[in-house]
Amino acid sequence: MKQLILLGFFFLSIVGCKNNADKNESASKSYSQDDGLITIKGDFIFIDNAAVLKTTNDIYGVVVDNQMKALEKQVKPYKIANTDMVPVTVRVRKFEKPDDEEGWPYRVEIKEIIKVEKPEEDTNDVIKLGN
Repeated sequence: MKQLILLGFFFLSIVGCKNNADKNESASKSYSQDDGLITIKGDFIFIDNAAVLKTTNDIYGVVVDNQMKALEKQVKPYKIANTDMVPVTVRVRKFEKPDDEEGWPYRVEIKEIIKVEKPEEDTNDVIKLGN
């Protein structure tokens, strides 16, 4: 009887570990898949039909499509002024811009929106002119 109970606990612990492994895999799946997409965390802005994603090291032009417009809808509640940039984490397809167009050397096409965050209120990098 003791062995049967011990065997039952052993079986339950194995099944429990397998479920946790599946949950951890699906949680990190968006960040690192072998599908040619990259995960970028940066500040997003969309003004006058032009979108930009600024990271600590690079600036990317963003392809304006339905996925970008969905991101803009998620970002809008965090913006106070139209020129506010909002921190986002997205999975993108990165590619070089055409030679005959102006802009940053690389563009990104948003494939998945992972996270939209509230901007820090301590940023003093904006100068506003007015009376």
